[in-house]
Amino acid sequence: MPSPADSGRFLRKQTNWKNLFFYKKADVLYLLTKHFTAKYLHRGDRTIDQMVQAARSGKQNIVEGMSDGVTSVQMEIKLLNVARASLQELQEDYKDYLASRYLNLWQQDNPRLQRLIVFCRTHNNQEDYTTIFERSSDEELSNLAITLCRQVDKMMTTWLEKAEEDFKENGGLSERMTALRLGHRKTQLETIEAQAHEIETLKKRILQQEKYISQLEALIQQQETLAHHN
Repeated sequence: MPSPADSGRFLRKQTNWKNLFFYKKADVLYLLTKHFTAKYLHRGDRTIDQMVQAARSGKQNIVEGMSDGVTSVQMEIKLLNVARASLQELQEDYKDYLASRYLNLWQQDNPRLQRLIVFCRTHNNQEDYTTIFERSSDEELSNLAITLCRQVDKMMTTWLEKAEEDFKENGGLSERMTALRLGHRKTQLETIEAQAHEIETLKKRILQQEKYISQLEALIQQQETLAHHN
């Protein structure tokens, strides 16, 4: 979880969202949904737009959340929750599709689901999935989409928990700017105090040198007086 706390920054480090597994899986969900709705839903069905927009919203709000997170952890949390809500809606659409057509929502004791869970957990890139779109049935694709939705939701929940902890610890942008400003002032004061201490030390050394010079001059004067009398 990016944080400026240890780097003297008030802007958070930009997260490369393209490398996030939950973004990659959300991207696969978008492509899968476009393929699924074009192949299995009738043209003009309002569900097509609803599902595609939900899948797109899930993907795009991850991108926007990661980008806005540089300046606002609150906005990151808000947009990632929007993404989660969109993908939860998408998951319900796939479940409704299965139920309305008397197809199977695979349960935990189904070996096919267990294999699917392992596959989705270990594969994140588009090319890992696009090759199986054409050869899979609507029941298989629906269960694939539902599995991906569940895994993305779990990953994003973990990420959000860390983001919330970061916010509790470091605050928002205004708090980080204030902390950085106060830290800068503290450093300036410490520098001033150190310089003042050094000046006082130098003054004492100068006084000691002046005292030594006075003693030396007095000794020289005594020697000159003795020499004159002799």
